[in-house]
Amino acid sequence: MASYKEMQEVLMKELRLYHYPIAVKFFYDPKELNEFKDNAPEIHTPLKPMTFCQWELGARMKGQIVYSDLQGLGCSNALYCFGWKELDDGEIKGHAKYTRDLAQAETFVKSKSRLPSGMLGIAVAPLGSIDGLFTPDTVHFYCDNMQAYHLAVDYMAATDTHPLRPSITMNSSACGGNVFSFVEQEFNMLPACSGSYNAGKTERGEINVIIPGSKFSAMFDRLAYRIEAASSSITRPGDGFPGADICKNCPLIIFKKDA
Repeated sequence: MASYKEMQEVLMKELRLYHYPIAVKFFYDPKELNEFKDNAPEIHTPLKPMTFCQWELGARMKGQIVYSDLQGLGCSNALYCFGWKELDDGEIKGHAKYTRDLAQAETFVKSKSRLPSGMLGIAVAPLGSIDGLFTPDTVHFYCDNMQAYHLAVDYMAATDTHPLRPSITMNSSACGGNVFSFVEQEFNMLPACSGSYNAGKTERGEINVIIPGSKFSAMFDRLAYRIEAASSSITRPGDGFPGADICKNCPLIIFKKDA
């Protein structure tokens, strides 16, 4: 099995990723948490409470290992998804702008995936930095449409899953999206929500792709197999990803070496 550092290097190169893949770990075991804190070369924590998607900025943009407990989380919706608060009137009212009425808002919030209570904290880190620290519960990509498609296709082939059925919820793409993938042990692909679009800095139109850690190696092995067989590009095997951005099989758009 390739190391997580090697996986990140291949993914960044072959998929032309703009951001580091994010390894997400939900800590419930005090011993496991202490070992992480003792072995991590450098841990960053939020200076003030902020959103979970803002925690991920440190990992995917700055290459930082970020850890926080509930004291560093300033997002009510994420607190609910992570099992750090129960359903209350404020959470229901916070979704009223999306729904027909408060009754529907309550139903929609209750239908979201939630982590079991008792979580101690969460680490988000560049995938390549976690060797010897922890095994990820999920791996979260912020990527474009064609990168997301390649990840989805390799996941489907590797896990013999078809079709994929992602889970899109109101106001919880990064936080709720990771929770769904971990709890259900399923691939998730979803757009930015109204909160993460600005707070999580996804103004480039990034798509969220989230893969359960238990199935991530299988997905990567499928990608590695295709690279060995032809190339990482599915659209035009043999070309480097994302392949020639031209009409498929067009006989007119051909380039040759200048004699």
